[in-house]
Amino acid sequence: MQLMNNHSLEYLLKRDRFVIISGLFFITLLSWLYIIYLYRQMVYMDMNALFFAMPMTPHWAATDFILLFLMWIVMMIAMMTPSVAPLILVFAKVNRERKLQHHPFVNTGYLITGYFLVWAVYSVAATALQWLLQQIAWLNPDMKTTNKILGGIILILTGIFQFTPLKKTCLTYCRSPLNFVLLHWKEGKQGALKMGIENGFYCLGCCWLLMVLLFVAGIMNLLWVALIALFVLAEKISPGIRWLPYVAGFALIAYGILFLIS
Repeated sequence: MQLMNNHSLEYLLKRDRFVIISGLFFITLLSWLYIIYLYRQMVYMDMNALFFAMPMTPHWAATDFILLFLMWIVMMIAMMTPSVAPLILVFAKVNRERKLQHHPFVNTGYLITGYFLVWAVYSVAATALQWLLQQIAWLNPDMKTTNKILGGIILILTGIFQFTPLKKTCLTYCRSPLNFVLLHWKEGKQGALKMGIENGFYCLGCCWLLMVLLFVAGIMNLLWVALIALFVLAEKISPGIRWLPYVAGFALIAYGILFLIS
């Protein structure tokens, strides 16, 4: 009987893992396809004809703000879903094992929702910053800052941030999904939502300045979006490569200095 229960648990865990990985893959794929679609529209069509593109005047309607917010949140989903996948898989595994011990089962969607609620708030702030930079003519039609001093400062500050205790602390939580789940477990749907929000804040504390780099390279610069997403993923799933954040920090500081004096 015990052997049968073990086989059943193993089967259920494998099934859950397959369903979750497939779901996360399709969410990421759809998000990237949407970003690529927007990029192609910006490249090949008249910007003024695009209702979803960046407004060409400082006067934004509410619709402009909402659509640009959607662009930001989809971009965050595309960039951050791969890096949060280990946490989601660990949560699902622990959740399934608890269910077999007659604890209430909680849908993993509550954890994911809580996590991306944090990035939704960040997307609102990023959209507001984009609006502000356009008001003072510091953002060109390519969604890139026209102020070299601002660009250099962003690069240098992002590089310095890689060495701070806050970065190290947040990265530690992000790199240890099992420890996070065991130490921060909360019961019920609201508990899972709060766990997602809590982990989202750690993730935000680790990565928020990296996302601001898009104002330097171009918000819709697909190469930079992909590079930042890969770097965030490498930072989180490769705890053995502890030198990676510091190398990136030195590179960003050097690039920022060159950016200022070029």
